[in-house]
Amino acid sequence: MKARDFISKLDDKHIVSAIQKAEQTTSGEIRVFVSRQEPEDAIVAAQAQFTALEMHKTSERNGVLIYVAPRVQRFAVVGDQAVHEKCGQEFWELVAREMTGHFKKSEFTQGILHGVHKAGELLARHFPGKPGDKNELSDEIGRD
Repeated sequence: MKARDFISKLDDKHIVSAIQKAEQTTSGEIRVFVSRQEPEDAIVAAQAQFTALEMHKTSERNGVLIYVAPRVQRFAVVGDQAVHEKCGQEFWELVAREMTGHFKKSEFTQGILHGVHKAGELLARHFPGKPGDKNELSDEIGRD
């Protein structure tokens, strides 16, 4: 699929709104990034983008990135150190399977919204919001 077609079908406002809503209940951070690149391994690419976005610099190391590379029909959901310690690999694999179901039906926005919702639930459970929490990262969809 052409990245342009994928991007044109995304409802950015709805995704950003979902990120903002999810982050109201947690000190965690959620980002979505859509890449025009064609990575061999989406997880490796997501981890590199995670670092490039400086998501590892959040105060509690509790960021989650949903990375999508539509040209090669790959995506990954990765979390920072503290998040991964709380949920393990099984959580990410479950979220990825559920998102894949949406993507296979060309429900791209719904797939991403599902990932944001699941990440938000996990973050709220393990990293509840505290008075004075600030939004450390942009909620806008990143693109290259």
